[in-house]
Amino acid sequence: QLQLVESGGGLVQSGGSLKLSCAASGFRLDGYVIGWFRQAPGKEREAVSCIDSSDGRTSYADSMKDRFTISRDNAKNTVFLTVNSLKVEDTAIYYCAAGRRRLLMFSRCMMSQAYDYWGQGTSVTVSS
Repeated sequence: QLQLVESGGGLVQSGGSLKLSCAASGFRLDGYVIGWFRQAPGKEREAVSCIDSSDGRTSYADSMKDRFTISRDNAKNTVFLTVNSLKVEDTAIYYCAAGRRRLLMFSRCMMSQAYDYWGQGTSVTVSS
């Protein structure tokens, strides 16, 4: 069965870095577009980045371009999100999501409604 499991979150001081993982099972990663989203308490879910796991194309929200990097390791069936220079406002639950390439146009990969499968999230807390 298709499953996404996020890991790598935790409590980090501002200025530090984290590398979050999204491990996929039950399907081949290269057949999907993978997105990273985050949601802070009381706020709407916002897009961070997405990647076409087949051809490697990436996209970032404008506010995320400088400090966030999305990458993949198809051999390990895993997508990563590296966050540098963490700020308190980065505190949120981070989710990964998957959508079939043949159904999810890459131009829509920053829209949460475009995805069919979601992980449970991993919590990131940044202290000042």
